[in-house]
Amino acid sequence: MDGMHDLGGKQGFGPVRYTLDAPAFHAAWEVRANALYAHAVRLGIFNMDEYRHAIERMEPRHYVGASYYERTLTSLATLLVEKGVLTHEELDRRAQGAVPLAAASAPGRGNVAARERFAPGDRVRVRSDSVPGHMRLPGYVRGKTGVVVSASPPYPFPDAHAHGVPAQDEPTYDVRFRSQDLWPGACDDALVHVGVFQSYLERARSSSGT
Repeated sequence: MDGMHDLGGKQGFGPVRYTLDAPAFHAAWEVRANALYAHAVRLGIFNMDEYRHAIERMEPRHYVGASYYERTLTSLATLLVEKGVLTHEELDRRAQGAVPLAAASAPGRGNVAARERFAPGDRVRVRSDSVPGHMRLPGYVRGKTGVVVSASPPYPFPDAHAHGVPAQDEPTYDVRFRSQDLWPGACDDALVHVGVFQSYLERARSSSGT
């Protein structure tokens, strides 16, 4: 799904604010929220793709106004309710107020049946798929062509793993794109590397160089 979680290349949000040597945590509740979500993953209550998908399902205004660990806490609360560990009413009672949860999830999908394997140097095109459920594909590379640099070990396909859909593990490919191909006339010349799952790629048919 295309949501507020994927803002790469979007305009109108101003410069990216950052602080050099910033601490990982700024308050005790952030440490606790991080520990609780990590503990839930270790217990097998939910997996990392479900966790990411619950964050991207947040109401856009809530997402934009929330801090990093507020998003973590929203994802954790949403999944604990969805998994039946506790109820929304229990959360509201313990918080002594309304606890916002992420929106309901749409269906996921399995691996692309016709996916191919690639080798370093292969020219590939990112499929233009749009799905209502989870997708680990930055929107700004959709439909773009790049060159495979390397492959990473197989991992559960996120579009399925975030939804409990049976699927095969598959590799991610480090694909190199030219910045001008991604944002023509709106960026400095650079090379952008993106980890792209196998099911998101197809062999490029054009003979032009990248």
